[in-house]
Amino acid sequence: MPPIFSPRVTPPLVLSFAASDPTGGAGIQADLLTFASMGCHPLTVITALTVQDTASVDSILVIDAEWVMDQARMLLEDVPVAAFKLGMLGSPENIAVIAEILSDYPDIPVILDPVLASGGGDELASDDMIAAMRDMLIPQTTVLTPNSHEARRLALFESEEDDLDLPACAAHLVELGCEYVLVTGTHENTPRVLNSLYDANGHVQTDAWDRLPGSYHGSGCTLASAIAATLAYGQDVPLAVREAQNFTYETLKAAFRPGMGQYIPERFFWAQDNQTEGNA
Repeated sequence: MPPIFSPRVTPPLVLSFAASDPTGGAGIQADLLTFASMGCHPLTVITALTVQDTASVDSILVIDAEWVMDQARMLLEDVPVAAFKLGMLGSPENIAVIAEILSDYPDIPVILDPVLASGGGDELASDDMIAAMRDMLIPQTTVLTPNSHEARRLALFESEEDDLDLPACAAHLVELGCEYVLVTGTHENTPRVLNSLYDANGHVQTDAWDRLPGSYHGSGCTLASAIAATLAYGQDVPLAVREAQNFTYETLKAAFRPGMGQYIPERFFWAQDNQTEGNA
């Protein structure tokens, strides 16, 4: 007699478009770990392959846009997706096909982490890519998650303004069409890290976090993926953003340094805690 299996509930499925990072610190690997840690099942579309370590990016091989399209379409014709997360996308052509895909699923939340440079300072987005993000992706985005440098660069792109404060940058990005902008303050010279959420009505909330020592590889990927996971479970944006920040902060507190470069967030910090308690 064949075994009888009890029916199981399918966890929320979250689809990430991102580049592969062989260190596991950032990129698609960071998304996989975050989704799984938060109870979601990860789906992936690879946009680029990278040669990198924990200190720097050596080279990038961008995946052909048709391959990006085919990866996504085959998945989306088979399974229901609860949220999209976008990371490093590789080329303007990839951005164009991803924007076309997203337009077919207007009710699914989109979290865009506008990866313009690596944590080590390597440039990862050309001016053409920034223009494509502004024109095609930001208008379809539910939550945009730039750090302060990225917010200024996106907001001031092709602008006659010499400088804008961060609330003005956020307002300009909302005007481009996204619903919410979460500007993270890791790069700002403030006693605590201030992450501020904005929508069309202005400031929504600011969350303050103690500054941690060290430099981290993949903290932005982790935060954006955590927001995608919490939205996939149906939370509203302000609460999802706050819970995702808390998760990310815990991963950074438990971060480890496997090589000679940056620290890597420990996305399964809670499992390490349980193991420690079990051995006590």
